[in-house]
Amino acid sequence: MYDANYLAARRRVDAKIGFCTHLAVYLAVNAGLIILSLLHGHTRHWLLGPLLGWGIGLLFHGMRVFVRLPVRWKQRLIEQELRNKN
Repeated sequence: MYDANYLAARRRVDAKIGFCTHLAVYLAVNAGLIILSLLHGHTRHWLLGPLLGWGIGLLFHGMRVFVRLPVRWKQRLIEQELRNKN
């Protein structure tokens, strides 16, 4: 029904929407944690754990979505396997 270019574009758009949703949840939850920490006057920096830990995951998610590797190594390996089978 749809051609390969349309399906690939749709997957990229879905990935970008997924990242934006992830970012919005990250910001909302961590804003809540910051407010909670300020309201209760915590002196320990427990907040850095969730901010940094989740932030690293968010960074890798963003890199996967927005950074295009110049070499499509997975596709190249698939093509190599197909050639080897014949």
